[in-house]
Amino acid sequence: MKLKTAAILSVGTELLLGDIVNTDAAFISRRLAALGINQYCQSVVGDNPERLKKALSELLETCDLVILTGGLGPTYDDLTKETAAALFGRGLVLHEESLERIQARLSKYGRVMSENNKKQAMLPEGAVVFKNNYGTAPGMAIEDEVRGKTAILLPGPPRECEPMFIEEVEPYLRRFADHILVSRMINIFGMGESRVEEILRPIMVSSLNPTLAPYAKEGEVQLRVTASAPTEAEGLAMCDEMIAKVRETEVGGCIYGIDAGSIERELVRELTSRRLRIACAESCTGGLCAKRLTDIPGSSAILDGSIVTYANSVKEQFVCVSRETLNAHGAVSKETALEMADGVRKLFSSDIGISTTGIAGPDGGTPEKPVGTVFVAVSYNGVCTHRELHIGVYNSNVFGTGTSERAYIRHISASNALELALELVRGR
Repeated sequence: MKLKTAAILSVGTELLLGDIVNTDAAFISRRLAALGINQYCQSVVGDNPERLKKALSELLETCDLVILTGGLGPTYDDLTKETAAALFGRGLVLHEESLERIQARLSKYGRVMSENNKKQAMLPEGAVVFKNNYGTAPGMAIEDEVRGKTAILLPGPPRECEPMFIEEVEPYLRRFADHILVSRMINIFGMGESRVEEILRPIMVSSLNPTLAPYAKEGEVQLRVTASAPTEAEGLAMCDEMIAKVRETEVGGCIYGIDAGSIERELVRELTSRRLRIACAESCTGGLCAKRLTDIPGSSAILDGSIVTYANSVKEQFVCVSRETLNAHGAVSKETALEMADGVRKLFSSDIGISTTGIAGPDGGTPEKPVGTVFVAVSYNGVCTHRELHIGVYNSNVFGTGTSERAYIRHISASNALELALELVRGR
């Protein structure tokens, strides 16, 4: 039996109401891609057996594999297993091993087995059972070899779903795969998605394996290179060839990393390898640069300290911005940013100093310096350089993520400061 096309069906009224975020679907999507199983669609249905039956039946008409998450709990509204079993024409039978595992887990935490806990050990006849090492509900695969259809049922809580998929489901699915998908991510900063696509369109159109696809993030662009190959080594080699092609184009000058994860992660990695230390002086970003650096494990090896210099008096007293500079050019200026970067480097005796100063809004802008005017600077190895930003925001709900205009400006400002430091250290 070959599993060519898959769908994900998430079960739970709480998902429809937006009470919780459906992280299971995103996780499973990534793992399916790595297994070389193409995904047709994703759906969400509430805790209603008739709607669930209809949704699952329709997906099985189109797909070879449907992965369901949620609805395997002990309560009356957990009906995923019962609905799927009926659709496959299977009765429920007691699975003794699962019952023993449930009893052992409940005893471990001082809980008593109840009838609804036993319900979780009633599984469809002939199902392939997946052990749950992190909860009570076992997972399962129901196969219809005549039709070539399979349903995989997994618990909804991510702390149970994710490890079960890796430990139990992936080995099961590998039996049906004759190839795998290998992906690498090219991280780009300083060039917009439309320009990246314009330059690389001929490569994207002509390349079927590996493929090349752009993804926009806040303030940067990612290019996903995906190769289909019999082995991971062959897939990686194919991806590397595509990455080399991209580097030869105009886009190459804006690549800051491969599989970097984020600008801050790449900067921490670079500074660690060079044994360099950094300090931050921040005005409009309010400590965001330091926060993003310290989000990365191991940042203690590269970060000396940070100071939020909101008030002009603090800029003067702690990072030695001269009163003459502030009077002549103002707090939001390249001159102030440069003195802040150099001053914080000296204050902490660091190798590198970075600074941000600007108008994040929503108030405070002027015709000469509107909201979104920001200066970032970096001081390193006798060189002090800056970048002037004019960050435009078109609405208060940027990219539909709920990010406010102010937060967006601060995020882009911090990204530019961190990326400028990365450029300067690399000598670009």
